Amino acid sequence: MDPTFENYELYLDNIAGVMVIDMEGTVTYMNEQCAQYLKVKKNELVGKNVLEVFPHSKMIEGLSYNERRVVFYSSYAGIGISIQKPLFVGNKKVGLLEYDAIQGSEFLYDFADKYRLFLDQEFKYLPREMLLLSGTKYSINNIIGSSQKIINVREQITQAARSNSTVLITGETGTGKELVAHSIHNLSNRRKNPFVRINASALPEALAESELFGYEEGSFTGAIKEGKKGKFEQANTGTLFIDEINHMPLKLQPKLLRALQEKEIDRIGGAKSIPVDVRIIAASSRDLKELIKQDEFRQDLYYRLNVIEIHTPSLRERMDDITQLTESIILDLNLVMGKRIAKVSPTVYRMFEEYDWPGNVRELHNVIERAMNFAEGDSLLPEHFEFKQVIFEKLYQQSEHESNQRTESELLEEENPIETVKNNAERELLIKVLSDCGQNKSKAAEVLKIARPLLYQKMKRLQIEK
Repeated sequence: MDPTFENYELYLDNIAGVMVIDMEGTVTYMNEQCAQYLKVKKNELVGKNVLEVFPHSKMIEGLSYNERRVVFYSSYAGIGISIQKPLFVGNKKVGLLEYDAIQGSEFLYDFADKYRLFLDQEFKYLPREMLLLSGTKYSINNIIGSSQKIINVREQITQAARSNSTVLITGETGTGKELVAHSIHNLSNRRKNPFVRINASALPEALAESELFGYEEGSFTGAIKEGKKGKFEQANTGTLFIDEINHMPLKLQPKLLRALQEKEIDRIGGAKSIPVDVRIIAASSRDLKELIKQDEFRQDLYYRLNVIEIHTPSLRERMDDITQLTESIILDLNLVMGKRIAKVSPTVYRMFEEYDWPGNVRELHNVIERAMNFAEGDSLLPEHFEFKQVIFEKLYQQSEHESNQRTESELLEEENPIETVKNNAERELLIKVLSDCGQNKSKAAEVLKIARPLLYQKMKRLQIEK
């Protein structure tokens, strides 16, 4: 015999709760681990009925099943989950084997917690997968924030979704214009129909017309034999999202205007117009009015597009949302990167508040992802961020400037200059922590490591508004 298999009893004894019965319910085998768990003597019980060995056993009823099944136990031995497997010799059932998948309450609770986390991760992306069926990736639930500007954007999205009018989304790069477009479509009565996206900045001018309007067979060299549908036809009955429309070639703009006005398009090389039912959502990161002045965009097309306008605010305009955005981004990245970041240093939030964010939410996502690659624990700290030096220098300069505002003579005029400086420093700290915590007093007290009543006392003494 291969020596690898000589210690098979050792292997069996390390499987939790193995017990075997015959068709009469007699125990024919029990491993040592099972005996210890049930607090019985293995050698004395083999040959006895299973109910004498373990009165709570569900193996007798398990004999009536021909497929593997899962059973749950709650007995003097504790809470557990076991697997039952019928035993066959040829086509004849000869008994039943049972082994434990989970022994003991602590293991069951640990398993339940891990399984819940697993389901949370799986179901988190289920709505996204359902959205992908119609060509979209986002919904209004992906718009994070509670600032007034973001509340206004969500209200405008809801209103726009009730209409079929053309929408123009304006805002800086990285502010979530595409997210707004997806959200409008998914709230509209076209949500079950196609959502087609095209980025005008990525279109070579020579191919822009065929991409938008399609072409007939043999229209030009290289055209596929059966012709091709353009984005308008692909989006028929649904929504066409034209991103970066400020890059739309000037010579193509009249044809786009006609499609919007007449609700029909002409393929390249086509002999007749094709009616289309398409809702247009366009986005621009540049001021189209300025482009009109520079003769780079048609005024009539601008007015046709700008029936409903939604402006996506820059991150600088909605810094109240920085904490919510950060927490949401970390939650998403934890799942993708296999991390468990749960805390963010208050100093990091202060760094965020002092930064200009030229790339807006997209840059915030990038900065956090880069930092999480350096984080080994469960917290994001200032040293994890590459741009921290610039921020710290700015904060230091501000601190120096503020301290220089109070001259030596002014301090000496105070009745207790040392106490004045201490109170000012304490007041600045409390205001900053309260701001970092979104004015949540309990959270601020926890960060400051003081009781909440003491925090209120300090706020009253230092004349900080509640």
